[in-house]
Amino acid sequence: MATIVDCPTCGTKVEWTEKNKYRPFCSERCKQIDLGAWAEEKYAIPAVNLPQEQDDDNPSVQ
Repeated sequence: MATIVDCPTCGTKVEWTEKNKYRPFCSERCKQIDLGAWAEEKYAIPAVNLPQEQDDDNPSVQ
């Protein structure tokens, strides 16, 4: 039995099988919409515990 997932773009139910070349998307269109959203920086991965930048004007701060 194939696993069924929701298309991340439109929510359509999609079979997760090798014959679905767009998985996890339902179509080329949904895949391209998602790619475009990443390209436009609509999605972001939050950073945790970023290293603090060293202040070149104040050498005592490290």
